[in-house]
Formats: sequence, C-alpha cells, structure tokens
Amino acid sequence: MGRLGTVSPGGRPHLVPCCFALRADTVYTAVDANPKSSLALRRVANVAAQPAACLLVDHYEEDWSRLWWVRLDGMARVEAVGAEADEARRALVGKYPQYGRVAIPGPVIVLEIESWRAWP
Repeated sequence: MGRLGTVSPGGRPHLVPCCFALRADTVYTAVDANPKSSLALRRVANVAAQPAACLLVDHYEEDWSRLWWVRLDGMARVEAVGAEADEARRALVGKYPQYGRVAIPGPVIVLEIESWRAWP
C-alpha cells in the first residue's frame, strides 16, 4: 500500500492511500469498485488539472533501525481506456489477488517517475 499525493487545482495537497503496481519507471493505480460515493474521485480531477504527483511507500516497526521509505515523484495522467489502461489493470490484478473479486471500473492514474528518493 502506498500514499498518492496530488495537487488540487487551487494548489492544495491531497493525499490518499492506494494500491499500486510498479513497471519500470511507471506506477499504476486505479479507481476500483470498493465502496465510494462516486468513481469521479478528487485524485483523478487533481491529476487532470495538475499532473505533478508523488507516491510514498513506507514501513514502520517498533525497532527504528528497520524503518524505511521511498518516494517516487513525477508527472501523472489519467487513462480510462486503451492498451495502457488495460496493462495497468492486469498489473494490479497480478499484484493484488483481491482484484480477482473487486472490479476496476474506473480510470487508471499513470505516474511517470522522474525521480526517486529513499531513506535510509
């Protein structure tokens, strides 16, 4: 699980937990059928208006010597249909068995990674 950071049209940060799949220098996440008020999510509107985005993945333990995080920064876009959206859905289904039971009817967010930061 990661946390997707986007920027609203008004310049405000927006952070949400998300499932993701990494393929080379591209991250895919999608709007799935888990309960939501709408498939038109703020993260999708944010990416459409302002493509700068990041994905943060981290690990916490009581033993702080085992802490780590990775942040992937780049430009995102929304893909609803087509070969890349299909590949993204296949990658997510391959990584998360739960997607065998939960549909992915919404659009895909494609994050083209421009830089990686990590600690330690």
